Amino acid sequence: MSQQFEVQFVRSIAEIPKQQWNRVVNTDYPFIQYEFLEALELSGATTGDTGWQPFHLTLVRDAELVALMPLYLKNHSYGEYVFDFQWANAYHQSGLEYYPKLVSSIPFTPVSGQRIYFDSSINQETLYPIILKALKQLCTTNQVQSWHLLFPQQEESHRLKALSVCQRTGVQYHWMNKQYLNFDEFLGRCNKKHRNNMKRERRRVLQQNVEVELYEGPQITDEMWRSFYYFYQLTYAKRSGHDGYLNQAFFETIGKVMPEKIVMSVARFQNEMVAASLFFRDKQSLYGRYWGCRAEFDCLHFELCYYQGIDYCINHRLSLFDAGAQGEHKIQRGFQPVKTYSNHFISHPLFSDAIKKFTSEELTHVNELIEQLTERLPYKST
Repeated sequence: MSQQFEVQFVRSIAEIPKQQWNRVVNTDYPFIQYEFLEALELSGATTGDTGWQPFHLTLVRDAELVALMPLYLKNHSYGEYVFDFQWANAYHQSGLEYYPKLVSSIPFTPVSGQRIYFDSSINQETLYPIILKALKQLCTTNQVQSWHLLFPQQEESHRLKALSVCQRTGVQYHWMNKQYLNFDEFLGRCNKKHRNNMKRERRRVLQQNVEVELYEGPQITDEMWRSFYYFYQLTYAKRSGHDGYLNQAFFETIGKVMPEKIVMSVARFQNEMVAASLFFRDKQSLYGRYWGCRAEFDCLHFELCYYQGIDYCINHRLSLFDAGAQGEHKIQRGFQPVKTYSNHFISHPLFSDAIKKFTSEELTHVNELIEQLTERLPYKST
């Protein structure tokens, strides 16, 4: 069986015909779209110079693409959101090199989703060992220390765990649409304390004479994109001391090539844009990705990043709202703690054993945390 397939690694998505990519992917999940990953490369966000060298894995049979996985060769751990800096430090203290490493992920995007895609005619179960063998060989021949699969679907992660690839878990916060008719019905499912708090936060934005509007991709003008990117830079500079991982060319490109996947909530004060939040969507879910502002207004972040998204999901009958990584403050606004996954092949045997032990202990903590946070949800007891 394995002799029928050839694993190839390519240094740019441009080496894969778009038609073949789309046929294999066959999903409306926005971040695996050819246009999204191509925009990252063409804008310079994912290059060797940024430490995100594309090295995408393809599986070919009879000159036809039958499976693929986004893959990057990296010399740092930034922009991943599954934090392994402690592992890198442990390597360094032992006199070993942790980098380079291979990372299968959507760059700068901590959103769970399928990471390995197969043509519908393929038996997936038989190909996981072939792909894993090819990755291990790539690590050996290129002196790469590890391979990391970030934010895969649970099923993918469990399949790799069954092949002895270390599994790691984390926590994010997702809002689930219980077929609410409107925002008030959602509030009606919450207890009085939290219901009143959310009403107060939304009312506070109006009291400051801030006007909020929501735009879908084709409605977003070039001027709005420029303002959004300026806000994005300001917020990153304040939080992280740099201008952000993405540039204006990336945002302008996705606005043109995949507008149907994009939603932007915009705040104006005295007719001037002062803040914005950017979302992506598919048929089932809304994904909150970036936020920025040039002036501080009380509760505006909650309105643009959470409440506008909840409104949009209700109005468009989307079942899930992933508002982004981290943030226990989301709990009291109705976002439920959910488990996220990653998988890690570590070539060094001693470090592999140590990391498996670490992730096993971490899983206990994650399970306890989810249980504790679930008790803090604002919903009425049923």
